Amino acid sequence: MASKLEEEICCPVCCDIYKDPVILTCSHSVCKVCLQQFWESKGHRECPYCRRKCSKEIFQPNLALRNLCEVFLQERSKRASAGSEVLCSLHSEKLKLFCLEDKQPVCVVCQASKKHTNHKFQPVDEAVLDLKELLMIKLESLQKKLKVFEEAKLSCDETAKHVKTQAQHTEKQIMEEFEKLHQFLRDEEAARIAVLREEEEQKSQMMKRKIEKMSKGFSSLSDTIRAIEEKMRADDVTFLQNYKSTV
Repeated sequence: MASKLEEEICCPVCCDIYKDPVILTCSHSVCKVCLQQFWESKGHRECPYCRRKCSKEIFQPNLALRNLCEVFLQERSKRASAGSEVLCSLHSEKLKLFCLEDKQPVCVVCQASKKHTNHKFQPVDEAVLDLKELLMIKLESLQKKLKVFEEAKLSCDETAKHVKTQAQHTEKQIMEEFEKLHQFLRDEEAARIAVLREEEEQKSQMMKRKIEKMSKGFSSLSDTIRAIEEKMRADDVTFLQNYKSTV
């Protein structure tokens, strides 16, 4: 639960630690941006805390309060860094909930803040199960694609081998036939062999390019699957924090 000090240095509008607080004529303080937004929504100037009318449009910054908030946030950050578990960067509370709209783990104080108004939440353990199930479905789709790539590459390898073997066999037959003929057929022999070798080269190059393309796709898809599996082995909170970018 937030400390008493934290309650005292929270803005009455956004319910978060003051950011650039200004002090009103009634002695209450409000975040500068929150005050402007509050006045715009109300259509007239009044204190968000006591509802007393404000005679001025611009107020002096509350430097003492701002410095206190900065020191508090620094100390809280140090305490969070020293702890073994991940805590909320704003409130130093345990991240027990997962915001379904923002796709991020939050604490109970975040849940009640203006930022998450009308948002839906799940306990972290339930969110982990649901989101891992969704990710598994996507992972299965990628694994099926990988299998298709593997089968296609195997087919290309076999075709390339068949083209080379067939060309070698045909070359041998042509050479045996032309050896039996007279000298005037030797030019024809050389011409046919040249055409055959050119066709073999063209087909081999075509299959080589296709195999290279398949290999790149195979490698890229394998890297993607390994990266996803690595993220799924992370601890729950880290997994949830990275879930959006992973998807």
